[in-house]
Amino acid sequence: MTAAATGGRAPEGTVTDPTTVDVAAVLRRCRDLVDPALRAAVGRLDATSAAQSAYHLGWADRDGKPAEGGGKALRPALALLTARACGAPETVAVPGGVAVELVHNFSLLHDDLIDGDTERRHRPTVWAVWGAASAVLSGDAMLALAQEVLLEAPSAGAAPAALLLARTVRELVGGQVADVAFAERDDVGVQECLTMAHGKTGTLLGASTEVGAVLAGAPAAARAALRTVGEELGLAFQLVDDLLGIWGDPAVTGKPVLADLRERKKSLPVTWAVVNGGDAGRDLAAWLARPDSGPAGDDELTLRRGAALVEAGGGRTWARAEARRRLDAAEAALATVADHLPTTDPATTRARAELVALGRHLADREA
Repeated sequence: MTAAATGGRAPEGTVTDPTTVDVAAVLRRCRDLVDPALRAAVGRLDATSAAQSAYHLGWADRDGKPAEGGGKALRPALALLTARACGAPETVAVPGGVAVELVHNFSLLHDDLIDGDTERRHRPTVWAVWGAASAVLSGDAMLALAQEVLLEAPSAGAAPAALLLARTVRELVGGQVADVAFAERDDVGVQECLTMAHGKTGTLLGASTEVGAVLAGAPAAARAALRTVGEELGLAFQLVDDLLGIWGDPAVTGKPVLADLRERKKSLPVTWAVVNGGDAGRDLAAWLARPDSGPAGDDELTLRRGAALVEAGGGRTWARAEARRRLDAAEAALATVADHLPTTDPATTRARAELVALGRHLADREA
């Protein structure tokens, strides 16, 4: 029986074909499992940090009234699915899902301030509403809370999971430092841009897939394979995000039109085009270096000329192909998990199919 014959979802335990997986339903299921624990954790914070965190997470408006919103909880979903892909119940990984979601949102609070972004998910950012200090402190509170939640996990893997998260945050901050430094340079190379993207995005997705395996008590080889899955998905995710930052629909992405070019970001397609784009790349480099560059000097027509140069230099085509290559690498790494954890358990094989489907969804998304 196909997924279509059962209302978009195959019967539990029968899915081995990723094309029959209802990704939206998978994300909802994982979010429903993690959300109560995430809300309980945020409720431990002081009243001000809790209120600002709830606003940032989409649970409340700026006056504290309940709101319908929130992210897709992608990282918690990866944690839960990898636990089940290792043969454990998804509930084992709930503390890991909470922790990676808190770290992700800590980084968003700080990134919004660093980048000067006044809007996220079609709403004013925390710093734009309450000031810079509030964004810093609420983000710090989330980061500390993530470690607390992991260390309290009722699993022998709690301490190793907390160590994994600490290392991940160090790498994430390093990626952000590189990103900030790139703004002052005109000689950024493609490989160092990929390294920066790994730090900013790949390392946390790698932790999201590995933490589920750690809390599930999986062997080291399976853990390493699943971390590779997340890291490669993270780079695919960032490549698509960079494409959306130039060519995405603002009504869908929630970002201003041509947002990354407006900010002169050294994103992956831009960097590739500058380095490898020949005449178009040289014109793009000159366009990026114009003395009147920046938000005040750019109308939409000017920004569209920059986007055309990125495309003419091959940046758009390369980024799409590289995202697909990274997705293929993630799927290849996931296939090796069966060598370390062979199973005939339908729930486990289903979880592995769901991981493949979720990765493909990330590579094809529009927001």
